Amino acid sequence: MEAFPWIRMYPSGVPPEIKLYEHESLVALFEDCFVRFRDRVAFENMGATMTYGELDKLSKDFAAFLQSLGMKKGERIAIQMPNLLQFPIAFVGALRAGLIVVNTNPLYTPREMEHQFSDSGATAIVIVSNFAANLQKIIRNTNIRHVIVTDLGDMLPGIMRPIVNFVVKRVKKMVPPYNLAGAIPFRRALQLGASLTYTRPEIKLEDPAVLQYTGGTTGISKGAVLSNANIVAHNSMVTHWFVPYLSQGSGQEIIITAIPMYHIFALTVNGVLMMSVGAKNVLITNPRDMKAFIKELRKHKFTLITGVNTLFNGLLNQPDFAKLDFSKLKGAVGGGMAVQDAVAIRWEEVTGKPLVEGYGLSETSPVLCCNPLDGTHKRGTIGLPMPSTEVAIFDDEGNQLPQGATGEICARGPQVMSGYWQQDNDGVFWPGGWFRTGDIGTMDEQGFFRIVDRKKDMIKVSGFNVFPNEIENVVAGHKKVLEVAAIGVPHEKSGEAIKIFVIKRDRSLTEEELRAYCEENLTKYKVPRYIEFRESLPKSNVGKILRRALKEEVKPAA
Repeated sequence: MEAFPWIRMYPSGVPPEIKLYEHESLVALFEDCFVRFRDRVAFENMGATMTYGELDKLSKDFAAFLQSLGMKKGERIAIQMPNLLQFPIAFVGALRAGLIVVNTNPLYTPREMEHQFSDSGATAIVIVSNFAANLQKIIRNTNIRHVIVTDLGDMLPGIMRPIVNFVVKRVKKMVPPYNLAGAIPFRRALQLGASLTYTRPEIKLEDPAVLQYTGGTTGISKGAVLSNANIVAHNSMVTHWFVPYLSQGSGQEIIITAIPMYHIFALTVNGVLMMSVGAKNVLITNPRDMKAFIKELRKHKFTLITGVNTLFNGLLNQPDFAKLDFSKLKGAVGGGMAVQDAVAIRWEEVTGKPLVEGYGLSETSPVLCCNPLDGTHKRGTIGLPMPSTEVAIFDDEGNQLPQGATGEICARGPQVMSGYWQQDNDGVFWPGGWFRTGDIGTMDEQGFFRIVDRKKDMIKVSGFNVFPNEIENVVAGHKKVLEVAAIGVPHEKSGEAIKIFVIKRDRSLTEEELRAYCEENLTKYKVPRYIEFRESLPKSNVGKILRRALKEEVKPAA
């Protein structure tokens, strides 16, 4: 068997092995961007812009402020906010102060917040005021000593700032009352930092940069330790992968960032990668408001957009989306969940450009594989391994399987974490440094990998393995289906039976019609026994359908 068959399929200009550490740290990478692209717009949000030069100054001011608090290199600081201009300032500033960033979802419950803050040992937090009341409930159970609070409109210019903050607080009442003694306003922190002297710490490649918490394969929230080396190497990989496309056009790339920056994909691909090529990053604070999202898209001749399947599906189902200007668009990249064939086909029909799938995990910075954007992508696959990355299929005993076999996807490379923060890492790696992803997949003769499903989501029907992704992909192909989720439910005779939850695109769809469609397109044991129509499906903060929430719903009936 050919060791690395995917290399033959690499797009022109992408080398199989690359120089991994083009910068001595993430801070050095950002400093290079500030020099090269100083006058370009780096980020835009709610109509406000911030240049690379302005981000340089503001992040340095924030770093100086953090140092004035007595925070030392290696201390942890949590950042908990949606996509706002404040995010890159806080993130880059924290790294410039030598701190480790704990990237945290602001939609977490107090219980989830307490676990991550306690586990990480975070001593400081930057939080948007909308969620400060939750922090108040648990802060006494953590090591947090310094609280910096920002309002949604803090970085807006002129009269817009007080207007937006007033509307958010007083009119929409989106900020529950809170009392955090000693909390410092974000703008005040920047003002104080501007009058202080910043001292650049010595930051090495092996130093941790980010604790990215993930459910992992066991469902327990653990912090993946991502070092400067992991993210710098990852950036070299994805830069080499995408630059052949980015360099073909003239002018500045404009990327739409609807995935939250606290998600590892948005952080290192939309954030770090796009900064390293001098792109303008349009931050979308609330992508669930589709009408406002499309109104924002109308303002930009965007060249790239990233997202999850449900986001792309949602856009395609807005009548005004097809009226947008796609003349500069080079492509779209989907991750986080499987990109369904029906969605990818419709996307290309509407925009004229491909929607390709990539793959990775929080533990891998995240990209392990991606499809090319040059027209050689394979729909339904997660693409080819990145340069300087090995991906293989293993059985449950740790044996590498041949091409075409189905097993657990495992990977090794410089973007893979060293382990979980303060955890026993037994079972996380196979000997030889192979990280176990918990995903079931296969590799074809050209080196394209295909995800079959998550191990934990596999359904056993009368001894047969059924993967929800396959069921969902087939059902989503019905023209009257908008969204679908498949799970296994207990069944007396078959052990488990398949249940699907469906949102209709066309109200005329009946259970009988959908069942007949499934019987035509699926072998008998894969046909759903139960079909439930719904108005909505539970989703994560990035729009990924939550099968586990559906499983919890059916537990009492089991």
